[in-house]
Amino acid sequence: MLNILPSDRSPVAGVIDPDALSTGTYTTDWINMEDFANLMAVIQAGTLGSSATLDAKIVEAEDGSGTNSQDLTDKAITQLTEADSDSDKQAVINVRADELSAGYTHVQVSMTVGTASSDAAAIALGFDARFEPEDQASSVDEVVS
Repeated sequence: MLNILPSDRSPVAGVIDPDALSTGTYTTDWINMEDFANLMAVIQAGTLGSSATLDAKIVEAEDGSGTNSQDLTDKAITQLTEADSDSDKQAVINVRADELSAGYTHVQVSMTVGTASSDAAAIALGFDARFEPEDQASSVDEVVS
């Protein structure tokens, strides 16, 4: 039997807090992919406002300050829309550390709410930590075992 907890094996690496979000772009903190081999971002659409859109993508940078940030190729969801009955749905983006551009070490989840305020959130889980257990994101208030 393993003594490593699931929360140690795949810690919360970044979040966009669940809320009624006004139109605009929201991001997680920068996540150091030197700490993980893989990352899974789960985008959560709650009730989308009238004619609302929800986009999400992975952005990469050279460091934790966002230096030379750019979109990571092929790491964006198909737009969720109120018109397509996409309320209360999720989308998942998988990222491997070796998919980052040369010299890039950090990623963040970027989520954009368009047209109307909407309930939404995102959570990024780190997998295959290089040194387990990896710390949880600072917003994690409690881990119960």
